[in-house]
Amino acid sequence: MKLTTKIIIGLIAGAIVGILLNLYAPDLFSAFDTYLFNPLGTIFINLISMLVVPIVLFSIILGVTGLGEPKSLGRIGIKTVSFYLLTTAIAIVIGLGLSLIIKPGLVGDFDTSGAEYSAEEAPPVSDTLLNIIPVNPFEALTSGNMLQIIVFAVLVGFALTRLGEKTKGIVNLIEQGNEIMMYLVGLAMKVAPYGTFGLIASAIGSQGFSAIKAMSVYMLVVLGALLIHTIVTYGSSVYFLGGMNPVTFFKGFAPAMGVGFSTSSSNATLPLSMETAQKKLGVPEPISSFVQPLGATINMDGTAIMQGVATIFIAQVFATDLSFTQLLTVVLTAVLASIGTAGVPGVGLIMLAMVLQSVDLPVEGIALIIGIDRLLDMVRTSVNITGDAACAVVVANTEKKRKHKAV
Repeated sequence: MKLTTKIIIGLIAGAIVGILLNLYAPDLFSAFDTYLFNPLGTIFINLISMLVVPIVLFSIILGVTGLGEPKSLGRIGIKTVSFYLLTTAIAIVIGLGLSLIIKPGLVGDFDTSGAEYSAEEAPPVSDTLLNIIPVNPFEALTSGNMLQIIVFAVLVGFALTRLGEKTKGIVNLIEQGNEIMMYLVGLAMKVAPYGTFGLIASAIGSQGFSAIKAMSVYMLVVLGALLIHTIVTYGSSVYFLGGMNPVTFFKGFAPAMGVGFSTSSSNATLPLSMETAQKKLGVPEPISSFVQPLGATINMDGTAIMQGVATIFIAQVFATDLSFTQLLTVVLTAVLASIGTAGVPGVGLIMLAMVLQSVDLPVEGIALIIGIDRLLDMVRTSVNITGDAACAVVVANTEKKRKHKAV
């Protein structure tokens, strides 16, 4: 049985078990969650997370050395960042548009009297950009600061490229290290169906139908916007710019989407995302090794959609009309926040707090959506990593066409 099939079975089985236990045996669910679901999910996430930092370090160094000339790196970097910023802007416009049409905040009664949420401070964008060069690379590696790790790896890769034959032994060693990591990813993925089952059963079983029912329209708007963005934005990008049939793309990338859904973490899914893009979608390793780790850090289209829908939802609940200028402010703030909050824990809600503050909406409104945010976060992560893969396919195709023209 293929890994994709096993993961899908794990997803469905976990969802069914979680729903049944929540409805008919809530007390029993607590015991199952403590001794089965949570341990299964934790073991799987820890196995994958253990490999993320060395894989990002090795793969980006190899990616930069594989690209060769610094001009290639600069060109690919500009294409990648431009794609991510543009799709993030499109994503939040889709979220805003669908919310203004369906008006989820006007459906049902929402108790705002007890709504409390303390917003964590996110670092300014300027601080994030100034701090991307690590003072201590080893500290960046141990703390998992992805932006700093990426910059350090790019600089090492650049140095190895310029030094050529002098450092051939180091390049070989890094290649061997990368092979070891990829082999370990293969071992970890054998646990994926069971980890997926545990994570989904825990997430769905703990939410309950009461929370889902109260926020059903909001959830449907978010899910609808995510679906539109995935099919229309990514599908058309892959078809027109990537030269690939969208069905082939989504079918090939399905295993990574399933794991992204269950883990709710772009970083934790990164090893499988890269392996899938390289083996199933035919993305050259140097391009995948540069584009996807960067995307896992700064590309947050799914999160941007949630912010768009949540902003309009909270504005409607609190009976506040947003002007066109304020809507434009929401788009710009969300796009900038996706870079400014890169690598910050709980990034989605921190970004949302920044967006709400930019248009003078009460941050306490986040308390209304936080109950079902865990379920939506699973879908958002799948969308985020799919955007990373779509960008890799687009960049790979444009580079391929460029080489053909040069020949």
